[in-house]
Amino acid sequence: MTFIPIAIYWIIALWGLFSRRPVLVYLFFLSLPFGSFAVVPPALTGGLTFVPTPMTAMLMVGRTFLDPTILMRAISSALDVRRLGLLTGFIVTALVSTVFMPRIFANRVMVIPVRGDVSTAAPLFPTTQNISQMAYLLISFATVIMFSQILKNARMQQTVLLALTWASALTVATGMLDFASQYLPVAPLLDPFRTATYALLVDVELTTGKRVVGLMPEASSFGSLCLSLLCLLYFMRRAIDHDRVRAFYAPVLCALLIAFAWLSTSSATYLGLAAFFAMAALEWIMRFLDSRYNLLRKRYLKAEFAAAALAVVAVAFIMLLHPAILENVSMMVDRMVFQKTETSSFEERNMWTYVSLNALVETWGLGVGIGGTRASNSAVAAISNVGVIGGIFYFGFIIQSLLRSAPPDDKRGQVLIVALRYAFVPTFLVGLLIGTTSDFGAFGAFRYGMLTAIGVTGLYHSSRMRQRRIAVSPESA
Repeated sequence: MTFIPIAIYWIIALWGLFSRRPVLVYLFFLSLPFGSFAVVPPALTGGLTFVPTPMTAMLMVGRTFLDPTILMRAISSALDVRRLGLLTGFIVTALVSTVFMPRIFANRVMVIPVRGDVSTAAPLFPTTQNISQMAYLLISFATVIMFSQILKNARMQQTVLLALTWASALTVATGMLDFASQYLPVAPLLDPFRTATYALLVDVELTTGKRVVGLMPEASSFGSLCLSLLCLLYFMRRAIDHDRVRAFYAPVLCALLIAFAWLSTSSATYLGLAAFFAMAALEWIMRFLDSRYNLLRKRYLKAEFAAAALAVVAVAFIMLLHPAILENVSMMVDRMVFQKTETSSFEERNMWTYVSLNALVETWGLGVGIGGTRASNSAVAAISNVGVIGGIFYFGFIIQSLLRSAPPDDKRGQVLIVALRYAFVPTFLVGLLIGTTSDFGAFGAFRYGMLTAIGVTGLYHSSRMRQRRIAVSPESA
């Protein structure tokens, strides 16, 4: 049975590789919910799992850079400190640390293995995880460069927004199937897509019922997926040209993503949802107070306020009629968030972070290489892997990306830039709670690529504006 979905994936992938249509773009986003699906049989890869999203990204990168003009622009952008130069510095530092640090500090530093027994620290030594994790990071880096080139096109931006909508719908569908598996015999439909070699926690139950995992490895990864899609779709939907998708499908999908993020019963996702609601409220207030005229940003202000008010009234009314619902919700939040500090899982994850920080100190700030140790904090994972210098490059690039602004005449670009900033906050906070590696993954690659494609730094922007004024001035005629 596993052969059939693998064959279907590769048929679509090869079609997209040779088609002029954006098949690979849709496949990239639609593959996001299949985090436990190996598109290459693990028996052929020595046990390594290649999931569809990075595999599709490789195909997209290869096809995009077959064009010599795009390739030269991409190389120039990667070396330009105003564009992707800082991220390139991070990658170069990561490569150097991964090649040398696990060998220089072998058996001299204690780390938490990326795979294997993670309940206790073990001596550092080179492993296949250094290679596989570095390969995934390189794919993410190449994907950033690729998106920074293709998303300069307004038509491709619309294609990506529609693909994001379809990905949200597919994520909800996989969540529904997994949720229904506790009542209906639908497990055989899901099993062919659960072929990854790493541990799959797909049948965990709480007193309130089954934790929904969709087709992801575990509930926390499914909750994180729902949250990431929710943030992007909610804040970016105003830039969608298709009226029905923007006004109807996107809001419905946002509501369903909230529901399935809740059903994942992931404590980090719950905190991420709280951050999302805070960002949504702040964004609405900022749009309401914004005196600059941008019709796209002002869309649906009244409707959103009415919908939020109606939702609050409806929830309050339901709570009055059925107080037991409020008790169940309070019990769930208390158990998954406030009592989380008393669980063995919380203690174990804190131990990962402590050991990784200690490894950074014991290597004099040089790090242990990509895949050398795992933490339960994305910032600690990055710095402990690549060292202080690599961390400066990486977080400097993040800050630079978030500070980019669209040209004044690009109204849609302004909407997208601001949307990406708001969408960044909840997912970044979740990463600080459960992020185990320094790889920023598919969502990070898309986000940084779009910010680089649309936005420019302040200095670069001023230079471009001066060039435009010179070009149109009477003296230059």
